[in-house]
Amino acid sequence: MHARTTGSITAVEQRGIEPVPDSERNGNPLQLFWVWFAANISILGLPLGATLVALQFLNVWQSLLVAVVGAAGSFAIVGVVSVAGRRGAAPSMTLSRATFGSRGNFGPTCVSLLSRLGWETVNTTTGAFVLISLFTIVFGTASDAKMVPVLTLVAISIFELCTLLVSGLGHAAILVIQKWATWIFGALNVFVGAFLVATVDWSAVAAMPAGPFSAVLVGIGVIAGGTGIGWANAGADMARYQQPAVRAGRLIAASAAGAGIPLVLLIGLGALLTAGDDSLASASDPVGAIRELLPPWMAIPYLIAAFGGLLLSNHLSVYSAGLTTLTLGIRIKRVYAVAVDVTVTFIGSIYFMLIADSFYGPFIAFISLLAIPITAWLGVFLVDMIKRTYYDPVALLDMTAGGAYWYRGGVEWRALASWAVAIAVGYTFLATGLSGLGWIVTFIVAAVGYAVLGGARGVLTEPSRPAATLDRG
Repeated sequence: MHARTTGSITAVEQRGIEPVPDSERNGNPLQLFWVWFAANISILGLPLGATLVALQFLNVWQSLLVAVVGAAGSFAIVGVVSVAGRRGAAPSMTLSRATFGSRGNFGPTCVSLLSRLGWETVNTTTGAFVLISLFTIVFGTASDAKMVPVLTLVAISIFELCTLLVSGLGHAAILVIQKWATWIFGALNVFVGAFLVATVDWSAVAAMPAGPFSAVLVGIGVIAGGTGIGWANAGADMARYQQPAVRAGRLIAASAAGAGIPLVLLIGLGALLTAGDDSLASASDPVGAIRELLPPWMAIPYLIAAFGGLLLSNHLSVYSAGLTTLTLGIRIKRVYAVAVDVTVTFIGSIYFMLIADSFYGPFIAFISLLAIPITAWLGVFLVDMIKRTYYDPVALLDMTAGGAYWYRGGVEWRALASWAVAIAVGYTFLATGLSGLGWIVTFIVAAVGYAVLGGARGVLTEPSRPAATLDRG
């Protein structure tokens, strides 16, 4: 498959999941820093910090430690997956064919797509709620979505069109917009955050007792599951355009710092706000709960900041979902795959805003369920990366029985078995209420199981045929 891309922000990226030719790989780690910073600048990171205090009973200092390890640490793992993108010049779930087999990769890819669609529905629904709040302030309309169904459809459409515009254009547009939008919406978040700090009950903060070490471990799992783990299977999607000579350490640092800086600040602020009032942790609408903490004149800049942060996260997620859709074998252009994903989340948002009685509780539970198989995939994939320094660009696209990644019946059974067992163990922990530890144990079981079964032995570490015969796109 031949495709060509361009660095112009207004040009639609034509490349699908086929590996990027070396001649088009001119990216650098600083670009990834801005991509991940922008994707995590949403003020909705505040409820994560609130959860640590209200539900895990940690004090502010422990919450900050958990944020550093859980958020920055989990995005360091995203950075490791980015290294695979630099090696193979292809999206994460396409590279995963080398680990699980051409057919065996179907299960992990389906989970990845469901996760992306789930988070996009969360972002779209929340973004539409933000717009309805803005309409209420500016035009005096009702604030209940069900009372203004036409306006609700308009709000959803605006958010989806903004998402489609950037995600449809593709890689070059995302790089530019993520960088400059970070400064704009970052400044708004700092402005709003300064007023939120003024509402902190510092005497309550000082009086907070420390939680047990077990709660710290669970908190790390909760934060990792709600931040970096959800992005782990998208780590290579942007890194596939990185220069082949870029060092792995720089990719890992760019991901960890890019996402870690805004997340640690937001999670820490959420913990501070909850020290004297746990309403934020239990709010069904965190956007509205945070707005109540601000003076009325701050509502508009706050809502604009919230909308921008959600949009920056969503268009990156939709771009990744489009690539994942193609990896499933659906033969359409990338831009059309993006349109399909946006349509699905549009319908989902209509249901949750105009029909369903609740939204956040069921969807967060749904996302938590998907975190288990994603973590299991991550454990297997990272062990496979230990020796697999090369991904065959022809074999990644070859779904026939003669392909290098066909293995036995199209499945790498050691990888798939380790993934399945780890999922079973993870859901056992989840059923007993130990979801925070469940994600950690799931990762360990998947990684150790695959290693014990001999995973990553005999993998390709160099081209299996002369480089001149490889069709790199």
